[in-house]
Amino acid sequence: MKTIKSLNILILVLIFSTFGYAQDDNEAKALVKKVLDKVESYDNFVIDFSYTLENKAQNLKQETRGDVSIKDEKYVLKLMGTTQIFDGNKIYTIVPEDDEVTISAYDEKNSDQITPSKMLTFYEEGYRFKMDILQNIQGRKIQYVELIPIDSDNEMKQILLGIDKQTNHIFNLIQIQPDDTRIEFRVTKFRTNEPLSATHFEFQKSKYADYYINELD
Repeated sequence: MKTIKSLNILILVLIFSTFGYAQDDNEAKALVKKVLDKVESYDNFVIDFSYTLENKAQNLKQETRGDVSIKDEKYVLKLMGTTQIFDGNKIYTIVPEDDEVTISAYDEKNSDQITPSKMLTFYEEGYRFKMDILQNIQGRKIQYVELIPIDSDNEMKQILLGIDKQTNHIFNLIQIQPDDTRIEFRVTKFRTNEPLSATHFEFQKSKYADYYINELD
């Protein structure tokens, strides 16, 4: 799902601090580092977000909401009726509409598998940072950082990362595709150090006894 892949760009920014900064704007680099340093201090965090896809030329607009909980590299993502769990070893994709669970072993060489750490390579090799505009949005000062694709064949024309200057948290992520389709993830709630259960990032097979289990090699 491209939507899940796009969300992992946001997840990555919130998790990792070892970006490749060659040719980056020093001010942009420092601002992103503030965000990363703050997030690294949390044991876990839970993000509620809105997702909007819009292409005005095609008269297309889709809106939905989702949430993701993250601890280290483990995560549980709920979006568009689908739940995806990564327990650090396997990826479980649960689709209630089809009564189906797909289980795949994590393989770092498989580019189709989606984990936050896979997006690390994407950032190190594909983009550089530059300061963009400062906007006042609903009384909040949002500083945008532009992520500029180095490869002209990149599927994204532009990525803008909005950072709340007061909290040093991510406010939104905007992606512009070559056909001018605009995708936005906006954080609606950011909770930290939540009392997540010991089994929160585990797949509970007993809950899906009536589902078809598709276990891939």
